[in-house]
Amino acid sequence: MQPSVVPELALEQTATRPIHWVATATAIAAVVAGSSFVQTGDATAAQPEAHGHTKAHAHTNSASGALPAPDPHGVTYPVECGPAKVLVQKSASGDLDGDGRPETVSVVHCDAGSGTPPNGVYVVTAAATAGAEPRIVATLVDPQDQYTVSDIAVHNATISATLLGYSSPDVPRCCPDQQQQDEWQWRDGAFQRSTKPLAHSS
Repeated sequence: MQPSVVPELALEQTATRPIHWVATATAIAAVVAGSSFVQTGDATAAQPEAHGHTKAHAHTNSASGALPAPDPHGVTYPVECGPAKVLVQKSASGDLDGDGRPETVSVVHCDAGSGTPPNGVYVVTAAATAGAEPRIVATLVDPQDQYTVSDIAVHNATISATLLGYSSPDVPRCCPDQQQQDEWQWRDGAFQRSTKPLAHSS
């Protein structure tokens, strides 16, 4: 609740005559009633959001039709596959930064035809201009890290993924022997990552 300036104004009137005080009190009551009416609808919307979004966030959330998440297939990913294509293997969507607009998390890899190509994980947001290609705003997992993503989800603005990896270069690329659970949350203008090692794969 925002502090009111009304008590400070009332204190300044303590030395006035009674009839003046009554008139002042009436005016103050009208101001308080008016400000209460105005603030009732905007109390939640006025709270600061990540990226500085305020009322737009509240109005977007209150709309009956949610904004569509960016299409993960309409993006040019920074993955070098040579003559092979880049495939979107998995995706999940949600409002990750609290601005009322959903983002899409894409898991992609090269269409190698055989073997287990490593995955890249990217956060995609809608383009600022209608009809333009969605934009990649963050790389969560680089294909050079040599991880395979077995699942991914977005829940309560938290991205979670199970990553399969290798304990050494000698482990066959078909058979990852390590597994970990990673989470990302948008804090302080960046996606903060936390990792929980899981049991070794058999």
